Amino acid sequence: MSERQVLLQITDLKIDGKSGDDWLPIVKGVNLTLHRGEVLGLIGESGAGKSTIGLAAMGFARDGCRISGGTIDFDGIDLRKASQEQLRRLRGKRIAYVAQSAAASFNPAHKLMDQYCEAPVRHGVMSRSEAEQDAVELYRKMQLPNPDEIGFRYPHQVSGGQLQRAMTAMAMSCRPDLIIFDEPTTALDVTTQIEVLAAIRDIVEQFGTAAIYITHDLAVVAQMADRIKILLRGDEVEEADTRTMLAEPKHDYTKSLWAVRSFRRAVQAAPEGQPVVSVRNVSAAYGPVKVLEDVSFDIHARRTVAVVGESGSGKSTAARVITGLLPPTAGEVLFDGQPLPADYRKRTRDQLRHAQMIYQMADTALNPKLTIRKLIGRPAQMYLGLRGRKLTERIRELLDLIELEPDEYIDRLPSELSGGQKQRIGIARALAAEPRFIICDEVTSALDQIVAEGILRLLDRLQGELNLAYMFITHDLATVRAIADDVVVMQQGRVVEQGPKDEMFRPPHHPYTDLLLSSVPEMDPDWLTRLLEERKHKDHPLSADA
Repeated sequence: MSERQVLLQITDLKIDGKSGDDWLPIVKGVNLTLHRGEVLGLIGESGAGKSTIGLAAMGFARDGCRISGGTIDFDGIDLRKASQEQLRRLRGKRIAYVAQSAAASFNPAHKLMDQYCEAPVRHGVMSRSEAEQDAVELYRKMQLPNPDEIGFRYPHQVSGGQLQRAMTAMAMSCRPDLIIFDEPTTALDVTTQIEVLAAIRDIVEQFGTAAIYITHDLAVVAQMADRIKILLRGDEVEEADTRTMLAEPKHDYTKSLWAVRSFRRAVQAAPEGQPVVSVRNVSAAYGPVKVLEDVSFDIHARRTVAVVGESGSGKSTAARVITGLLPPTAGEVLFDGQPLPADYRKRTRDQLRHAQMIYQMADTALNPKLTIRKLIGRPAQMYLGLRGRKLTERIRELLDLIELEPDEYIDRLPSELSGGQKQRIGIARALAAEPRFIICDEVTSALDQIVAEGILRLLDRLQGELNLAYMFITHDLATVRAIADDVVVMQQGRVVEQGPKDEMFRPPHHPYTDLLLSSVPEMDPDWLTRLLEERKHKDHPLSADA
């Protein structure tokens, strides 16, 4: 590419993070060149500096960070020297940002259309009526349902996949030269992810937009990027065009990224005796809307049941029924063969402590104002009555159990931990009640592949040591292959197929199971193109979300 086509040139970028009274390096001299219409994939594990570099491409450093060195040249404008007014004119108009969580990024009090129109109207790109017409057209290009009407809904009235596509459309509202996509499909199920990836790729190609695509999912970046840059703890590792990087990675670290997800738990013996938890013919509703219908499955000690399905399939609703947060309209939940009260408020303390949860987003699940000592100690105090020295000893035991050094971590705040460490604290908090059954709700979906594998290995070890039963809610079929003994496939509130994992991955499959399996991205740059072409010829809808 000729020099005149360069849109973004970052040279020797250095970024520091505040730690007490000191500044510590986060990004250590990274160089980046992006041409017009090109997509660059930034890859690396948690703490590599991916998102920090993506934000720096907008001339922005988050709270507690500072850009301490290097140049950031966007189309001839030095963003480090630009005034705040210059940056305001650029951001949203010529440089846009698509965050990982659309649900957290939209203002819940305003309709999608109002939020779409804000940037083009404020930047003087078009009038309000023109912006509304443009929104409908982009919603149509993004294959959103009812494009003429969906903009007049609030964020909570659309699905996660729809909201992520609406956010991409909003980023395109001023037809920017550059979009930073920061893990835009991480929290989506595989079928919804296909829709969002296809829509993003289509919109970028149509408008010739350059993009930085930040992700820890190598199979996803293979579908999206022209070139890939690998990062490790703020340093560059290597960079190449996508096909070369996939076929011939040079650095040992890159090769290790390519090799992750090798973990497979040992095959467990067939279940014996009475299940720890039995879901029997359960139906449930939110007001007049039925969300579960005649759902049944068992979970035995030392076994993991993976419950899979796309957004809205009923996975998390089934967990809410089991925990007593949503009383069923029909059916029952048994614990050790005895019916549990439908409402958690009517359950005994012992019944409550034996069923615990580990949540998807450790960032929001842990109170940021409490130390690790208090976060882990509260359930041990509440359920087991531990106090004083015995409580401290138990907290230290739990930190040892999750492979974190007690002296180093016990008095830290969540903000002082990495994503993987926070999730380990979530595990310890669940274990503090000494449960027999744990619901793991998408516990690795927000983690990079190396950290996620460590969490899966930890959960597998704990299950064997503590005789635990797991319900593993996930949309990641690689995780299912690694951790599950049994699989329950749900669609639109019903169980469409269930059985031992090895049987579930052998054909023939239920059509919906086949759809899920075919939607798992492969480390092949042509995979998405091939899949979309096959489905177009079959007239195959991508998912129920479409």
